[in-house]
Amino acid sequence: MAATKIADIIEPEVFNPYVIERSAELSALFRSGIISNDPELNVLAMAGGTLINMPFWKDLDGEDEVLSDSNPLTVNRIQSGQDLAVLHARGKAWGVNDLAKALSGDDPMAAIGDLVSEYWARRWQKLLVATLQGVFADNVANDSSDLVLAAGSEDTDTTGIIRLTSDVVVDGKFLLGDAQEKLTAIGMHSTVFAGLVKAKLIDYVTVDAAGNVIAQGAHGDPAERTFSMPTYMGLRVIVDDGFPVRNGATSGKVYTSYLFAQGAIGFGQGEAPVPTETDRDSLAGEDVLINRNHFVLHPRGIKWTGATQAGTFPTNAELANASNWDRVYTKKNIRLVAVETNG
Repeated sequence: MAATKIADIIEPEVFNPYVIERSAELSALFRSGIISNDPELNVLAMAGGTLINMPFWKDLDGEDEVLSDSNPLTVNRIQSGQDLAVLHARGKAWGVNDLAKALSGDDPMAAIGDLVSEYWARRWQKLLVATLQGVFADNVANDSSDLVLAAGSEDTDTTGIIRLTSDVVVDGKFLLGDAQEKLTAIGMHSTVFAGLVKAKLIDYVTVDAAGNVIAQGAHGDPAERTFSMPTYMGLRVIVDDGFPVRNGATSGKVYTSYLFAQGAIGFGQGEAPVPTETDRDSLAGEDVLINRNHFVLHPRGIKWTGATQAGTFPTNAELANASNWDRVYTKKNIRLVAVETNG
């Protein structure tokens, strides 16, 4: 019996949308509501070009005026601003040895699709962490660290560590002042999360693939995927060991956790000219699956400048560079806060 070939089972018209949808389902960032898939960003991501222009109207300000029958009102102009996102283009190729187990399953295309989806969910998360590092490095350099709560010192020893307590989270939230109530999620390193678990401070909610909380006792379609999501102080928790950790000069470590508002990150799905294709080296007897992904993953209100971008598309190292970002929204309209603690 002839061996199964990737080209025989992959139907790009079915495979591509499955991978995109499933990647979002598997991503804790999407399920938490931090990332919102904006139809308008989908259109812009497919429109061509590597930069996505997103104009916006600035908030109205100025004192109101007392009406008078002799003095007309002063006309103030409505000001516009310009947010700018960058298109990401990433790809990966896998050989048959990587996919051999999936090829042997009952539904090899779905099995491979799940593997590819899990891969992109992890890569989106890593790319976003790099983006957050660059965004907050810009905040420290150019905005007086007004969205960074530095609660933990790098040189703290074990007697003076500052943990991610409820007081610290509240202080971090109120960096946004009366806009703090829009913060709905928190991302943290597993070491920080472990401390909260030990202290029995973590609760869990059940959410569907779109991030909607499923009420206790509710029964939906058995085929619908559900996920258990941890919460802390009512905030949905995303745990990722990619979140930054700095080592101090002594025994101290500083962990950066991030507070997010709903839709803090805009996502737009682009379309690579050839998103999925297969190849075969007949002499070597090796099948290859190639998958390409074009997308926008943009922190709303923080413009991409590309000051140090060397290639057509940015690398993760370039995303983490402060000089490639510039805040264009007012502080209270930004949906991100960074909190630094020792655990």
